[in-house]
Amino acid sequence: MIKVGDQLPAVTLMEYHEVEGEGCSMGPNPVDVIAASTGKTIALFALPGAFTPTCSAKHVPGYVESQPAFKAAGVDEIWCVSVNDAFVMGAWARDQKTGEKVRMLADGDAAFTKATGLTLDLTGKGLGLRSNRYSMLVKDGRVVSLNIEGPGKFEVSDAATMLAQVAA
Repeated sequence: MIKVGDQLPAVTLMEYHEVEGEGCSMGPNPVDVIAASTGKTIALFALPGAFTPTCSAKHVPGYVESQPAFKAAGVDEIWCVSVNDAFVMGAWARDQKTGEKVRMLADGDAAFTKATGLTLDLTGKGLGLRSNRYSMLVKDGRVVSLNIEGPGKFEVSDAATMLAQVAA
């Protein structure tokens, strides 16, 4: 399992851009995790799935609302990672009004999730292999803090906890 001090996995996530800009085509675009995190401070949070109750009602909105405070504290980007495809993450971004505040990154084949060792098997619930709920502060591609939720919990991966760690 990934731990504080480790480098983020060298995998590719996917991102759907609603509006074409700066040479990015619409539709799924690859995001090389290493290249995208180099030289940046990133508040990354992961969750079991798009459009799920806790994720939509609490997890994503907390980071969207707190984005100005994260930026003021020196965070360059906020990433939301989920084992969903880029089209679902794009639709969820529209629904959650993430705009330029939170990058909604799809881990469609769970490569990132498997590489971190933070998988959650929800096969019995019809959801298959998903990501555990967690957050991490990443600086220049390395994990600085890691907050892993217990089963069914939402206590340590929220925006307020991460913001306190950024400010510390």
